[in-house]
Amino acid sequence: MLRSLGRSWTSSQLLRTCQRLQSTLVIAEQSDDALTPITLNAVTAASQIGGEVSCLLAGANCSKATEELQKVKGVSKVIVAEGPGYQGLMPEALAPLITGLQEQSKFSHILIGASAFGKSLLPRVAAKFDIEPISDIIGIKSADTFVRTIYAGNAIQTVKSNANVKLVTVRETAFEAAETTRGSATVEKAPDCEGSTSSTWVSQELSKSDRPELTAARVVISGGRGMKNGENFSLLYDLADKLNAAVGASRAAVDAGFVPNDMQVGQTGKIVAPELYVAVGISGAIQHLAGMKDSKTIVAINKDPEAPIFQVSDFGLVEDLFKAVPEMTKALN
Repeated sequence: MLRSLGRSWTSSQLLRTCQRLQSTLVIAEQSDDALTPITLNAVTAASQIGGEVSCLLAGANCSKATEELQKVKGVSKVIVAEGPGYQGLMPEALAPLITGLQEQSKFSHILIGASAFGKSLLPRVAAKFDIEPISDIIGIKSADTFVRTIYAGNAIQTVKSNANVKLVTVRETAFEAAETTRGSATVEKAPDCEGSTSSTWVSQELSKSDRPELTAARVVISGGRGMKNGENFSLLYDLADKLNAAVGASRAAVDAGFVPNDMQVGQTGKIVAPELYVAVGISGAIQHLAGMKDSKTIVAINKDPEAPIFQVSDFGLVEDLFKAVPEMTKALN
């Protein structure tokens, strides 16, 4: 028990008082005026810190995403910056907006998902504040102490920040998505600011697929060097169609030119944690394991019984993939 100015404080009272002093700004990410799933994971992380959670939503058209954010549990306020200057979500345009908002509101934490968007934006904001950002966290110990992985996921690091504002990117797979039906956040307009003219958004070309997006899919089937060539990935596509699954690949398969870079799962690719992950012809290098080992259930198919992938798999099949995969597809018919 602590005493201050004649008043006694229990540890729980002190904790609640400290939480009221916390205020977190979550930088929301959207695509085609729809909220991206990683924003909901960042909101969950912000709620674990405690205190009020606000979200900043910027873009050329924010109406639909704003309505989605208002319903997210844990969000008390949605700050909207809408205009053609924010089209494409350029870091050069958003960084001055965030720094201006921080000077006005004095948030204790600024969080963003550890996506390509977050990884390009937060370092620029950190440079403006001359503060070291904390990247890719997987856990929160307290308001100033965070957990992250290092050495391709082989070691866990606990980091404590003494900065006035904590700048953090959040790994999507480490936090559950916040509920989207129980919120009632208020909406307010963001303060005007002048963005940088050093770069402008021209256009973008996005790959389109009838299959689920890799990082959001409930089932992922990935192929490795054992697929031998890109044409053989058709075996995985056929199986994926039966399971409504996304298709990924190891770095070895990508480097060999079997499939494009946007299919890579691993430390230098995409981090996934589906309910079911099927690794086909993948040996299990640590760089690949770092991108999928948080999957709920892992199934490995490899003809080498000593392949490292079997050490992390829940189910393993020692079999030639060119025999096993067609049989699985046929059985699903």
